[in-house]
Amino acid sequence: MKIYIITDMEGVSGICNEQQVQRDSPAYAEGRQLLIGDINAAVAGAFEGGATEVVVNDGHGGGFNLLLEQMDSRARYERPNGGLDMMPGLDATFAGLFCVGYHAMAGTLDGFLDHTQSSASWFNYSVNGRRTGELGQCGIWAGSYGVPVLLVTGDRAACEEARDFFGEIETVAVKEGIGRQHARCLHPEVARQAIRAGARRAMERVGTVPPYRVEAPLTIRLEYYRSDMADAVARRPGTRRINARTVERVVDDPRLLLSF
Repeated sequence: MKIYIITDMEGVSGICNEQQVQRDSPAYAEGRQLLIGDINAAVAGAFEGGATEVVVNDGHGGGFNLLLEQMDSRARYERPNGGLDMMPGLDATFAGLFCVGYHAMAGTLDGFLDHTQSSASWFNYSVNGRRTGELGQCGIWAGSYGVPVLLVTGDRAACEEARDFFGEIETVAVKEGIGRQHARCLHPEVARQAIRAGARRAMERVGTVPPYRVEAPLTIRLEYYRSDMADAVARRPGTRRINARTVERVVDDPRLLLSF
């Protein structure tokens, strides 16, 4: 059983300040170590649950967050290959997807560092009329290969969002948002034990959780914070302007979810 793990950083245990996820901040070094700990816990739980192969995608900010010499040596590691290739190694041979360190979509009440792609410019994003965040995007992408989401770890709001999209999957809430900028966290060791156990339980769900599928064509609508942010995008071929701040594209391939 092959498991694909895609990672983010805002939903990692112990991260309670935005500076911990920003590469140019002194606090990033601590955040990076916390990320490594959560990922290794998920990898260990996957293998304990019967995984035969694990691929980890270093997904936060385009990758280069992991220190490979500190990672579980049984897994293999990759990073996104540009905006249109979210999970380059994922295919139909995988039994499930784990989303580790995730956050809720933009506009989520008490979602710690909630956003969808860009907290500076993307205000709302929807697929076929349903507001969707990065978790939903991962589910659609994996679902196009027939691969279900089996596990999500992150803050409580992200876990609630995951169950809303994917049903009764395994979730591990490692913290709770207090507004957007603050979080009440479990101790990282306690959180990692919970992630490891959650990953083991998730392996028991292989074959019982359906993939998240959205029927094509996909109508993707993106609302920016300001009208000038939509100006250049609106001129691209295949893009329709809905109003001053909103643009829309229709695609047949779920892998074009981020084609704005």
